[in-house]
Amino acid sequence: MAAERPQDLFDRRADPEMVRGLGQDDEPDVRVGLFLVPAGLPGTRMVETWDHLGLRASGSHDIIFDDVVFPLDHEIDVRKPDEWLVPDFSQAAVHAVFVAAIYDGVARAARDWIVAFLKNRAPSNLGAPLATLPRSQDVVGGIETRLAVNARLIESFASDYDDGVLLSPSESNIIKLTVTNNAVAVVEDALSLAGNHGLTRANPLERHYRDVLCGRVHTPQDDATRVHAGRLALGI
Repeated sequence: MAAERPQDLFDRRADPEMVRGLGQDDEPDVRVGLFLVPAGLPGTRMVETWDHLGLRASGSHDIIFDDVVFPLDHEIDVRKPDEWLVPDFSQAAVHAVFVAAIYDGVARAARDWIVAFLKNRAPSNLGAPLATLPRSQDVVGGIETRLAVNARLIESFASDYDDGVLLSPSESNIIKLTVTNNAVAVVEDALSLAGNHGLTRANPLERHYRDVLCGRVHTPQDDATRVHAGRLALGI
């Protein structure tokens, strides 16, 4: 195999890598698909191209496969090119909600930090923790509201999937849109309460903010989701 692809944490773990590639050269028909390539085989190397503002810990660098040899029984799903033209709607639907859950997790980490900060921070001119201020209580209440909506959306979708309910990619994309935008708003609200402390590198809130902003550009993106939903509603 000779290929190039981004992969998370390739050089930091011994797990096999799932990659896309061509079938055997001696086959009468070309096949393409997924192969399980053990990590660390001769001919594999990582190029550290991931230099991102957010999600830096994902380490999504490029992996180079140069004439890598692996067992033939490591095929996962290999088909003729035409057989890949039919999209896997179930996979697309699940992927969108998995993405949403990542950013919801970032928002919950931000929520935990700001709650602890408000409880422990007591300015001398106030003489009491910031948590006693009505404004703090109002903003945190808004954070809890958004997270409660996120939890309900993600949990109900997961329950439907477990029960074998037919999933709609459009609906799952809308859930991703809603959850990620709620997550961004949660972290922004937390920053509004933390002030300069929230943007200090010694505190995790600035990292949560950088990470959660990636949800806006993480496929499926909001504009594509809205256009698709609109076209369905209008019958276009």
